[in-house]
Amino acid sequence: MKRLIFCVVAVLLTTTLRAGDFDTYFNARTLRLDYVMAGNAEHQIIALDELSIVDGWWGRRNNLDSVPHRGNGEVRVVEKESGKVLYRNAFSTLFQEWLSIPEAKSVTKSFEATFLVPEPKKASDIEVVMYDIKGCVTASLRHTYSPDDVLVRKLSAEKPTPHKYLHRGGKSEECIDVAIIAEGYRIDEMGRFEEDAQKACSALLSYEPFASYADRFNIVAVFSPSQDSDVSVPQDNLWRTTAVNSNFMTFYTERYLTTNSLHQTHDVLTGIPYEHLIILANTATYGGGGIYNFYTLTTTRHPAFKPVVVHEFGHSFGGLGDEYFYDDPAATGYAEDMYSLDYEPWEPNITSLVDFGSKWRDMLPEGTAIPTEPTAERAKSYAIGVYEGGGYMTKGMYRPAVTCRMRDNVATQFCPVCQAALERVIKHQTF
Repeated sequence: MKRLIFCVVAVLLTTTLRAGDFDTYFNARTLRLDYVMAGNAEHQIIALDELSIVDGWWGRRNNLDSVPHRGNGEVRVVEKESGKVLYRNAFSTLFQEWLSIPEAKSVTKSFEATFLVPEPKKASDIEVVMYDIKGCVTASLRHTYSPDDVLVRKLSAEKPTPHKYLHRGGKSEECIDVAIIAEGYRIDEMGRFEEDAQKACSALLSYEPFASYADRFNIVAVFSPSQDSDVSVPQDNLWRTTAVNSNFMTFYTERYLTTNSLHQTHDVLTGIPYEHLIILANTATYGGGGIYNFYTLTTTRHPAFKPVVVHEFGHSFGGLGDEYFYDDPAATGYAEDMYSLDYEPWEPNITSLVDFGSKWRDMLPEGTAIPTEPTAERAKSYAIGVYEGGGYMTKGMYRPAVTCRMRDNVATQFCPVCQAALERVIKHQTF
């Protein structure tokens, strides 16, 4: 019973801090938190690697102690005297995704994670928690940050990696700052990178709700050079030295392209305003990934580059789930217990109907059948319904539209439910 209560409390924390409270509790500097997450399917730990400070805070200054989506974990800044949560942010990690595959039952591994929070003016506790698919805490770490700690590294912002703004909606303090990082581009290929970064920027801002809120975004291209062109492709025995060490064959899945060098990735960005990361890989091999409040990583020389980067940003920025599904769940490579349907997934655009009231029930037209028949007419109109198949599962999981940017590359837009979820994140970070 205690475990059940812990799950509920972890989800239902409420908002009390507003925009004016930022200057009361925080300096306009960033506290960078580097961790190592390690373990296996049975036991996980979070270990502190290093704390560092850099001038400037580019994250939100309002809605400080609330999150728009639960995610698979949270980082919190907690006032020592009162225990009041001063700042919260949700996240998911590559480590937690790895825990869902069969390998995690027989091997212990470690993964890097980096989180950014505003620097507290007074000594404060930092808490990091990870959740399982049902929202129960599986691991946590609590440690103290003190402004006078001599071992907190001061990172210099005087000579940042060369960068160029592709889109400016306004001041960094008021906008959502997205950094697009070069991966697998040699110095002599930076012209191509700038063209690819501009394509990614234009693609994102062509979709709603990003188009309507373009004045709330700043997008900057970061010219991080690699020694080698292209990225590592282990299935072809090709290992290359690149800016952030990305590689295919993540979890032994050919098209899954990720990096575990999170600390190095954030080093590249020191001194540049950023909140969200898009890593562009200079390769024609199809693949990529997107992890909530972690990063987007995708390839630029594949024909599907533009729709894929938008799809993956839907994951990393908006916390959206995949709406596609497989006839054979074993083909996904995930553990069988991932497909238990006695829980409501936290992603806003898929539902098991366990708690459909927390999803898009209020957006359903009156009289809509549950489940809804996926007709060709409904596909063309992006009509909201409850269509079976989503979150990799053919049965028992449902999506809000027949087609959507989160389901397939031919979709020309996000469905209305995904648009509403993305708009909620934009407003949470800027209003």
